[in-house]
Amino acid sequence: QVQVVESGGGLVQAGGSLRLSCAASGRTFSNYVMGWFRQAPGKEREFVAAIIWDGGIKYNADSVKGRFAISRDNAKNTVYLQMNSLKPEDTAVYYCAVGTNIVTMTLGDDIDYWGKGTLVTVSS
Repeated sequence: QVQVVESGGGLVQAGGSLRLSCAASGRTFSNYVMGWFRQAPGKEREFVAAIIWDGGIKYNADSVKGRFAISRDNAKNTVYLQMNSLKPEDTAVYYCAVGTNIVTMTLGDDIDYWGKGTLVTVSS
């Protein structure tokens, strides 16, 4: 059974940092794209960042450029999201996504697996 499990969420003050992790298991994930989405209460899910298998291509949403950094450890089938200079508007449930095409992932399409999410709350 495939599992995609996020961790690292929590409460942080504005200007602080958190690092999210997402570990995928249950099958071989060679060449898979991994990424992050988020959904704030009452709002639609939005793309945050994605990274291809070898890390050579990374896409970041404009709202997080310069503040968030995505990376991955293929030996662990794990993707990370380092979040710095957090703002209250970053408050959301953050979801991990696994797919095969980074371009379509930025649009929220063709996602093979989703995690259940981890909550990030940024206080003002």
